This record gives sequence, structure tokens and C-alpha cells, in this order.
Amino acid sequence: MRKTLTMLMLPFIMPALLLLVWQLSARQVQNAAILPTLDGVMGNFIHATDNFIGLGSIPRNIGVSLVRVLCGYTAGVLIAVPLGVLMGYSKVARKLFETFTNLFKPIPPLAWQPLALAIFGVSSIASCFDMPFGQQYVFWGNFKIAMVFLIGLGSFFPIVASVTFGVQNVRQTLIDSARVLGASEKDIFFKILIPAAAPSIINGLRMGLAIGWACLVGAEMLPGSLAGVGYLITHAYELARTDLVITGMICIGLVGALMDSIFKFIANRYFSWESRAR
Repeated sequence: MRKTLTMLMLPFIMPALLLLVWQLSARQVQNAAILPTLDGVMGNFIHATDNFIGLGSIPRNIGVSLVRVLCGYTAGVLIAVPLGVLMGYSKVARKLFETFTNLFKPIPPLAWQPLALAIFGVSSIASCFDMPFGQQYVFWGNFKIAMVFLIGLGSFFPIVASVTFGVQNVRQTLIDSARVLGASEKDIFFKILIPAAAPSIINGLRMGLAIGWACLVGAEMLPGSLAGVGYLITHAYELARTDLVITGMICIGLVGALMDSIFKFIANRYFSWESRAR
């Protein structure tokens, strides 16, 4: 019982120490513009439905940011997964695309900000689909193509690398055994190659979502953003509202951890066999 209780408490020790150091440091500094107190930040969460500095409530800003990230992430997945499978399955495709992707992989997504703005301007999903002016236009007009591009770009490279690695490193004995038993190339691809590479694909999707979510602040700094956690952070900084800056950072961390835990649950639930197969 004591060991179980210790294991349950272990993950909360470091966060508790961080909160303690934060509160003691804030009392020592005694300047909310530099380091607000813990209760000052917690007050923002207690009044999360308030209209903060004219940018709406915390749940509303989180919702806008989630839609932005999911749009960019979906675009990145739709390109990266098929390309990664193709590169892992075909040596010709790998030779064709590997050097090309490696040239752009080291470039941080935030370095693409000026170019993304120059190419896409302030065009939004609403303007691209030529939506009639109304409530839907106002909502989708807040999701700029440049923002979606930056988030999708951040998601793309870890996904394509993990998918390529997973498909490429499927054990050859599995494929050879299937061929000996008379399986067609289609059956080998869909019933052996993809299922065997699935743990690496899920891991790539997990890393891609984490990096796409981390690109959020930089994407929401682009012109045309009127809401979102990243925009709330940058605007709060300009007004010396450090308590709101930290509130936004905590929101990004909590939501990112929640999304990561979903992928972790899927991996543990459906792909636990991978660790036992090693």
C-alpha cells in the first residue's frame, strides 16, 4: 500500500516544488509585471469565463487555438503519412524525396513566418472557400492560411520521418514469409507492412501534434489574428499583464499534455505488443 501511494504521489512532487519556488520568488520580487504571485494567476482560472483584455474568455481562446492547430495538423498528416509510407516502401521514392526533405527539416517553422505572410497574405479559410458574409464567415475568417501553413509545416517533418522509419524497418522475415505463403503485394502492404509499422506511425503522429501545438504562439503572432492562446500571450505581454502570459503558457502546457495523453493511451491500448516483441 505504501509503495502504491508513493508511486501515485511521485508525478506531483516536481510540480509542487515548482509552485513553491514560484510563490517564494514572487514574494521576494514583489513586482507583478515581472513575476506575479501564484494566487494572481490562479485567479485568472477561477474567472476563466471573463473577457480578458477584450480578447474573450480563456475557453474561447483555447477553442480557437485548437481549431487552428487541428486544421494545420490535419493538412500536415494528409501529406506526411502517404509520403512517409511511399518513402519507406520504395527505395526509388526514398532516394527522390529524402535529400529534399532533409534540406528543409533543420529550418525552424517560425523562420517561415515572413515567407508564409508574403505568399498567403491575410487570406483565410473563409476567403479561400468564398463563403458568404455572415456568422460563419466571421468565424472561419479568423483562421488564416499562413497560420495553418506554419502549424502544418511544424507537424510534417516528425511525422514523415517516423512513418518512413516504421515502414522501412518492418522485419523482412514477415514479408518473406507472407510471400512464401502466396500473399499478394496488396495483402503484404495492407495486412503486414502497415500494421507492423503502426506503432512508429502513431509515435510520429504524436510528435507531430506536439510540435504543431508548440508552433501555435508563433503562428498566432501573424497579422489577422484576433483570438487564440498565442495571441492572448503576445497581447498580454504588450500590456505588461505577466499573469495572463503565464496563464496562457499553463493553458498551452495542459492542453498539449492532454492531447499527448490521448496518443499515449492509444499506443498502450492497441500497440503494447511492440514492447513485448522486442
